[in-house]
Amino acid sequence: MTVSPWQLTIPPDVLARLHPRLRTYFGPVPAGDVGRGEGVFAVVGTPRRWLWPVLACLAHEGVLFPVWERDVPFTVENRPARVGRGAADGRQAQIAVVARRTFRFRSGSRTMVDAIAAGPDGLVDHLGRRGRLSALLRAEVDATGPGAGALRLVSTRVSLRAFGRDLVVPARVAPRVTLVERFDDDADVQRVSLVLHAPVLGTLYRYEGTFRYAVEPDTGRRGDG
Repeated sequence: MTVSPWQLTIPPDVLARLHPRLRTYFGPVPAGDVGRGEGVFAVVGTPRRWLWPVLACLAHEGVLFPVWERDVPFTVENRPARVGRGAADGRQAQIAVVARRTFRFRSGSRTMVDAIAAGPDGLVDHLGRRGRLSALLRAEVDATGPGAGALRLVSTRVSLRAFGRDLVVPARVAPRVTLVERFDDDADVQRVSLVLHAPVLGTLYRYEGTFRYAVEPDTGRRGDG
């Protein structure tokens, strides 16, 4: 891959505001290489146990998990890919990066899978092993202030793939995803924070933590146990 989905969908002047160390993370992963990171999530999941049956269903797809844990070791692997149904339905496969985030929970390891792609309407995150849930994302990078150099992604549309169609969830009930990636120079680590928020119900799920990341030759080794 010579260009990343972020580079294809986010204006160059916005990407230019990124912290220099984040440009590797959001840049292309060359063919034959893999982006690998390892760190610890300070918190993962939700303490609202009435949500856990729903999360258990999503866990089968590698989306979210019915947990509420702290200090969870994790790894992430980013690989270049193309996603979509291609010529079968007349659409070109999208340039993407497939991420596998493996959480080392007390009950065992679980892997979250998603594909960030350059879609026709912009940057889109296809969630889960089959990508049935998708979120169109708006990218923001502040040039000044406490958040300068960090990438903030906010979902603007959520859709579900069913019956061969993409069904858009009405905005008034759609959950909103906010993901922030920033680099901490003092600690020499990348910090990540994700919050899933729903109208009326509030925060449904979150994780936040730190990790170190590098692009290296892909030997086929995976970090999901």
